[in-house]
Amino acid sequence: MNKQKSHIHYRYCVMCMAFFMGKRKFRRYSCMALAGIWIMVCLVLLPQRIYGEPLDETEVSGVVSSLYSKSCALMDGDSGRVLYGREEQNAMANASTTKIMTCILALEYAEEGLIAEVSQKAASQPKVHLGMSQGQQFYVKDLLYGLMLESYNDCAVAIAEAVSGTVEEFARLMNEKATELGCRDTYFITPNGLDAQDENGVHHTTAEDLCRIMKYCAWDSPKSAEFLSITQTASYTITSLEQKSYTATNKNAFLSMMDGVISGKTGFTADAGYCYVAALESEGRKFCIALLACGWPNNKTYKWSDARKLFSYAIDNFTYVDVPRELALPEIAVKDARREEHGLSDWNQEISISPVADYEKIPDRYLLPVGEEITCRYSLNTQLCAPVSSSDIVGNIIYYAGEEVLWECPVYAGADYERWNFGALLRGVVSLFLNV
Repeated sequence: MNKQKSHIHYRYCVMCMAFFMGKRKFRRYSCMALAGIWIMVCLVLLPQRIYGEPLDETEVSGVVSSLYSKSCALMDGDSGRVLYGREEQNAMANASTTKIMTCILALEYAEEGLIAEVSQKAASQPKVHLGMSQGQQFYVKDLLYGLMLESYNDCAVAIAEAVSGTVEEFARLMNEKATELGCRDTYFITPNGLDAQDENGVHHTTAEDLCRIMKYCAWDSPKSAEFLSITQTASYTITSLEQKSYTATNKNAFLSMMDGVISGKTGFTADAGYCYVAALESEGRKFCIALLACGWPNNKTYKWSDARKLFSYAIDNFTYVDVPRELALPEIAVKDARREEHGLSDWNQEISISPVADYEKIPDRYLLPVGEEITCRYSLNTQLCAPVSSSDIVGNIIYYAGEEVLWECPVYAGADYERWNFGALLRGVVSLFLNV
């Protein structure tokens, strides 16, 4: 209900009060009536938080509809292109999905055999936690299983302090990596994703950014294989250097719910709601999804429903198409071009060159909706004037998906020719005369 309507209800209540209070004989009853009306109005006007209400939306190719997530994204794991999104660039709390960044940084920066000594800060982290005690020691590699399988908050802090010295320094590393990966609106404060705020803002990311981080973790990082190995482990025994053992069991139930899922991380806080990020491979295709604010208690399973819908939509509606390469480009005429070996026979003649396209940055294949194709159009200079260098750009090839421009490929002259001048002409005449 908006503010204007709120004021109308308020004025109505005041009028009712004045009417009843003006009648002495009904004064006692008017007070009781006013109290009842006031309670009812407050119940209507107070903001209500609806947990886990399904969100209706226009269907996408008849597959994605009624998603619960307030914000979500589906990304091509190869190109990093968002294939589907809803409020995917809105900054939101993301809970323990943060831990995929903590894990990949620990794998990349921690030295082999690095030991974490548990600080008071790590030991005091709230549930879910391993229950470690101050002064205990663990191998960081072992703690990564507690971090990713059980989502232990104390493991995250212990890992961060072992790798960077302090949580604050590790958070700086996290934000640097997010920027490096092209994240547009991500700010990390904690390594475990608990709701937090500092002078620079609140701990948050976007569904698109979270997909980008998962893409890096699953496929692009030099430590991707180790990351996947950890997140796919069913259970693991964590043993401290003092020989106290703890068993971690993988809480990512979606690993066994859908074929092709290779990694994922759940999350929940009061601010974030239920969150999920995951990666899937199917017939050579790679997909990432991120779900933020996907219901609150007691809607724990909404994230599995949304995850299945998005991955199913990707599998059913996207396929790789071959990108046209090695196009047959027409020759280009060059005026006043001179070739030393031909002498005066080139004088006042047009020479044709075969332009060369640089396909280095053009992929061999590209993921597109089923039925769509990639087309290309070239634009070349019809005629050149010497001098010409092989590195001169003489046109380009533009690739399209429908009307969307995908890439521009430069076309080079591919040959070197000098221009005729008086000195070259004189040498040609002298050479011809001496040969005669």
